[in-house]
Amino acid sequence: MPKNAEVDAWFERYDNPMKPVVQAIRTVILGADPRMQECIKWKAPTFTFEGNLASFYPKAKQHASLMFHQGAKIPGRHPLMEGTGETSRVVKLASVAAVKKAKPQLVAIVKAWIAMRTDGASKKKTASKKKTASKKKTASKKKTASKKKTASKKKTASKKKTASKR
Repeated sequence: MPKNAEVDAWFERYDNPMKPVVQAIRTVILGADPRMQECIKWKAPTFTFEGNLASFYPKAKQHASLMFHQGAKIPGRHPLMEGTGETSRVVKLASVAAVKKAKPQLVAIVKAWIAMRTDGASKKKTASKKKTASKKKTASKKKTASKKKTASKKKTASKKKTASKR
């Protein structure tokens, strides 16, 4: 599990009754996939992979609150996430036992996020390769047409020259 020293330092200073719950969520999120990373953004631990997945709301005292920045766009059904807006979703967990119970859902959310981000990148790369191939094909056709045109002009000029000598 790739932990960030900056986030470790943040946790050392974090004085909140939900600290053990927040740390348990951190362990689950980072353990869900080795590509997950963490950093401090907006003065709070944030989980990232090809963009911001989620950030803690550090001031919550009745539960650990994890805001998924683009939660509405994460594919699949994730009943753990609350909210109805167009973009973000929130997960609220009040105990370490609740985190343990929610672990399969949290892992599923992380995996869906990573799949969405890697599939999207894959599609962009494929589209880019197709576009590049198409440009090369068009350039090749233009070059061939230009060569044919030049050859035709030379042939015509040669015929005119031969005709004028006679």
